[in-house]
Amino acid sequence: MANSIVSNPSASYAATNLNKSASLLQKSLSKLSSGSRIPESSDDAGGFAVSMKLKAALSRSDAVSANISNAISLLQTQGASLANFSAVVTRMSELAVRMKDATQNSTDLENYYAEYSVLRDELDKIEQDKFNGVSLFGGGTLTVHVREDGTSPQDVELYDLNEAEIALIRLTAVGGTPGNRTDNPANPAYSDVKSLAGSVFTDALQKLATFTAKLGANLSELQHALERNNSMRVNLEQANSRIADVDVAAETTRLAKAKVLVDAGTSALSQANRANDALLKLLS
Repeated sequence: MANSIVSNPSASYAATNLNKSASLLQKSLSKLSSGSRIPESSDDAGGFAVSMKLKAALSRSDAVSANISNAISLLQTQGASLANFSAVVTRMSELAVRMKDATQNSTDLENYYAEYSVLRDELDKIEQDKFNGVSLFGGGTLTVHVREDGTSPQDVELYDLNEAEIALIRLTAVGGTPGNRTDNPANPAYSDVKSLAGSVFTDALQKLATFTAKLGANLSELQHALERNNSMRVNLEQANSRIADVDVAAETTRLAKAKVLVDAGTSALSQANRANDALLKLLS
């Protein structure tokens, strides 16, 4: 090859290799600083697309966990209200039995009836309980989506405390409609309490026990759904990590290699640029 001062192929070749090494160094630094194996879609277009879908699924899984947790809280609140309702009905049944005691005088009966009336009103208050504006005992169902893809919804029952067995207790001792109540022992409602059959209360308590059992089953199912969703989320996170997260040990090795190549390339380019110095001496 002829000696020339116009062109310097060696320097051009060294500069090309230096640019490649500098690009490798920049990519390694970008991956290590971001923690991502694919900081740009051009690094791995297919992996970048898969990672995007997995990240979206992870976000939906987080939302599902929040939804299930809220539904569990609703059921727990409903369970507490049912337990309170059952306790009140139990006390009312005890008072109704005491009012049948032939040894009780009229003052005793009035006292029992007064407490019974207060407890009867308490049933109305419990029946109006709400969770974040949602009536706990309005009847019907709430649909809870337990998977991030929206499949396999679970229905949560909202019990109606006006069913026949329970409504009988709530209406018998009030002397008519809820707007026409009185605690006056002379009112027919007073004798109505005394005449209530024990089966009225046992039927109501059996209905409440059935509600509580179903509620417990729904609560258990939602808790299992939450655990399953959390497990799925961990698997999704691991899958995304394998695709998108940088392997720090491997990447630091590539970074060290790229730094050596950049240093070597810089030195080589410097030497190549001085290669024509000898030819310039021939002109002096």
